[in-house]
Amino acid sequence: MNQSDLFAEIISTYRKHGWSLRRVLARAEMQAELAAQMAASGESANIAEAPVDAMWFARPSQEGREAWELRLVAEAPYALFETFEADEAEEDREEVRREMEARLREHLARV
Repeated sequence: MNQSDLFAEIISTYRKHGWSLRRVLARAEMQAELAAQMAASGESANIAEAPVDAMWFARPSQEGREAWELRLVAEAPYALFETFEADEAEEDREEVRREMEARLREHLARV
């Protein structure tokens, strides 16, 4: 399966389980193709250049929290998960998300 098809399949799966696509990390060579694909499907997430292809999804969680998951775009599923308190500052959330992206890159370096 090609990378574009994987993106579409992963988005569909997450959407079925109540997740919303919030951000996309994509290699430079994938950005234009993904932007076109997202426009055609009605998705509206920011695409940022990155050394890996991955997607950020979010959904409400228990006790007013918000769950975020960083999903690697690969046939072998790999994701990192975090929940945030409702009153947690956005800059603190962003710091955790950057740390998760670093952990994803570390994982790929070991594989």
